[in-house]
Amino acid sequence: MKFEKPETTNPIDRMKVVGQPLDRIEGPLKTTGTAPYAYERHDVVADPAYGYVIGATIAKGRLKAMDLSAAERAPGVLAIVTAENAGPLDKGNYNTAPLLGGPLIQHYHQAVALVVAESFEQARAAAALVRVDYLAEPGNYDLEAAKGAAFPPEANGLTGPIDTHVGDFAAAFAAAPVTLDRTYTTPDQSHAMMEPHATLACWEGERLTVWTSNQMIAWSRGDLARTLRMDADKVRVVSPYIGGGFGAKLFLRADVVLAALGARAAGRPVKVALQRPLIANNTTHRPATIQRIRLGAQRDGTITSIGHESWSGDLEGGGPETAVGQTRLLYAGANRMTAMRLAVLDLPEGNAMRAPGEAPGMMALEMAMDEMAEKLGMDPVDFRIRNDTQVDPEHPERPFSARPLAECLRLGAERFGWNARPSRPGMRRDGRWLVGMGMAAAFRNNLLTKSGARVRLSAQGRVTVETDMTDIGTGSYTIIAQTAAEMMGVPVEAVTAKLGDSDYPVSAGSGGQFGANNATSGVYAACVKLREEVARRLGFNSGEASFVDGEVRAGNRSARLGYAAAEGDLTAEDAIEYGDLDQTYQQSTFGAHFVEVAVDGATGETRLRRMLAVCAAGRILNPKSARSQVIGAMTMGAGAALMEELAVDKRRGFFVNHDLAGYEVPVHADIPHQEVIFLDEADPISSPMKAKGIGELGICGVGAAVANAIYNATGVRVRDYPITLDKHLDRLPEVA
Repeated sequence: MKFEKPETTNPIDRMKVVGQPLDRIEGPLKTTGTAPYAYERHDVVADPAYGYVIGATIAKGRLKAMDLSAAERAPGVLAIVTAENAGPLDKGNYNTAPLLGGPLIQHYHQAVALVVAESFEQARAAAALVRVDYLAEPGNYDLEAAKGAAFPPEANGLTGPIDTHVGDFAAAFAAAPVTLDRTYTTPDQSHAMMEPHATLACWEGERLTVWTSNQMIAWSRGDLARTLRMDADKVRVVSPYIGGGFGAKLFLRADVVLAALGARAAGRPVKVALQRPLIANNTTHRPATIQRIRLGAQRDGTITSIGHESWSGDLEGGGPETAVGQTRLLYAGANRMTAMRLAVLDLPEGNAMRAPGEAPGMMALEMAMDEMAEKLGMDPVDFRIRNDTQVDPEHPERPFSARPLAECLRLGAERFGWNARPSRPGMRRDGRWLVGMGMAAAFRNNLLTKSGARVRLSAQGRVTVETDMTDIGTGSYTIIAQTAAEMMGVPVEAVTAKLGDSDYPVSAGSGGQFGANNATSGVYAACVKLREEVARRLGFNSGEASFVDGEVRAGNRSARLGYAAAEGDLTAEDAIEYGDLDQTYQQSTFGAHFVEVAVDGATGETRLRRMLAVCAAGRILNPKSARSQVIGAMTMGAGAALMEELAVDKRRGFFVNHDLAGYEVPVHADIPHQEVIFLDEADPISSPMKAKGIGELGICGVGAAVANAIYNATGVRVRDYPITLDKHLDRLPEVA
């Protein structure tokens, strides 16, 4: 199905099933511990062996020698895989460095060996007996020090243009009566998802099956085949349940490749899970940024010039953190410039983490907007509304498909009680606590991509959906079942959703908040085709037939849906594909975050008291799971503001706090009441579902809202995230 013009009326508009706050279909499996996660698959192969990964203990250099003799003699050892004995390997398209290192070492904890044994404990014990000698080389591990050598990276479909220029930014900034020129920094961050990267691999002749934890089945299958120099049709990837990813599992990682190599070497199935202390350095992370933002405005608050430059680092051949993306679209301003620069660092690979680009970019931009509002003597909400726009600021001929940003801001301010916020910082006290409010806009683009599905109808009227779409805790099973139920006129209990298998049609996958809208649109397309076949079998005009309550009806005729499959199951397969509407219209999601904090005047400790998000993201397919996504994102944004940071050892080039004991994330006690409001919006330009993404919008802007609230409470501005107490303790006002 080709989606080429704005949608009119379709069966989804009935909203009998879609749009309802249904419980997650897979919820009982997860809450009873019976959902089959990758490392816990006990039902698919017999007698698996266990692999233990050995990571490099240098960040840059070469393997000098590896002594395996003691490990090979250890009890239970079946095989030891290294680059020397693994056979010829290639590198996946989505990997910056090879997943099995040697002799060249490109980053700390790059895998150099896998020990396979009868039990996990035996593999771990034998791994400790492997002796590795390295020739270490000096490396670059400090973004600030490498900033001067940063260069414009190569543009691609993910980065967009590296530099943009509209009007004459330099002249307009120089002439502006009110200006702001500030630099902000965000640190390296870890995904810190609950489930580690894990894989069970099994060979049957030349065919390979991996049960793994991966967000993008087709990408993983293609890169696994490429790495092992196999035909992709001989590789099956199965990932029905994922215990969190946040982008860490978008791409093929070492656990998958090493499990496959270990299984081949041992001649039996092998399980591999990356040890928690290995994940931060072996896999990917959100790169640190240095961001310079310049704003120029008239005294009435109209922005006349806006400039945003960002520096980030990655391994050679990697890409930038696209932190300037939202600045190209969020606010009006006749004279504009953005620029991204990339420094080559020898730290582990930097890559996507929840809302790549916008999450760290908004942490800087939305703090700058508050600082500018203060200079102008304007309320921060009013300043943002003053500079709202209904067209792409860089391409004014291109309107937004929908842009209710101002409505989000006004509604959020009203519901949060924003008018009680003191305009002067440091004025509100609650005992020893300094209390303040902050806010920020939220923004994330709506991305469209082809997505397929297969739908089957049985004689009993049951509908089965098959798609390689994944569920990373987001509720994909449920909204896919809701879509099929709405389209085929059956209750959601009559739908079985089968996900996460490369034997199924290729979907959008889970990432970039594009999964829900595109995957359900793919199911919609397959259901349209199935409806047409059902109508033909039952003698109805498909254009007139309605599918309601398990029946097909037209005029004064009706027939039970299952009759169409009386002679055997009916199957339809299709995919949603998009025309150029996303070129004609800018498609984005919008919101507003409001936060109240209290800062201990004696210790500098920050406590969150209230959080509110107002979101405009098209049709909300399931308000319950959508709210869950937003409050999770708000929690993640609070962590980014207050505590999350991978500490870099700038001498040896690795992340020191590489486990959940040292890498701090919010816990229940850190998070207050969170309120989420969804605007009643359906965007017919987006897709047949009239939906957009929501999972990443919820994090964008949160960090800045917290930072702005801390400033309002204390009068101390901290521009280097995270805002830990040591960064403002000596500047706090006196508390009686």
